[in-house]
Amino acid sequence: MQIIGPVIDVRFESGFLPKILDALEAVRPDGQKVTLECEQHIGEDTVRTIAMDSTDGLRRGLEVVAMGTPIKMPVGDQIKGRLFNVVGQAIDGIGAVDNTGGYSIHREPPSQYSIPSTQFSIQPILSLYHSSPQQYRL
Repeated sequence: MQIIGPVIDVRFESGFLPKILDALEAVRPDGQKVTLECEQHIGEDTVRTIAMDSTDGLRRGLEVVAMGTPIKMPVGDQIKGRLFNVVGQAIDGIGAVDNTGGYSIHREPPSQYSIPSTQFSIQPILSLYHSSPQQYRL
């Protein structure tokens, strides 16, 4: 493992390499988990990752586990009014949120047909300015 700021190069001994954009997890000596995201394959057994949290406390030789999926954010009614960090963990102090069935942060955007239209029209508002006796500047 090589650590340069938020960039961490991780070497896998088993010949397995995670996919680009997959999540990896490193554990600091104090037990805190740091999520990494695979950005590039460099060589046959090494990947370059970006840490989603501070790399303070990480050192060479720590075990890194490939999660097998991209970073996911929770979805549904359970997230309404909540605060999350970049890896989908609740940071508002209310409690943990179930992330099963969450969406990948790199998924395709919704199509234009699935976004509801507001049917908003500016014409009635502009006609009020035109019909009033006072002069308004827009």
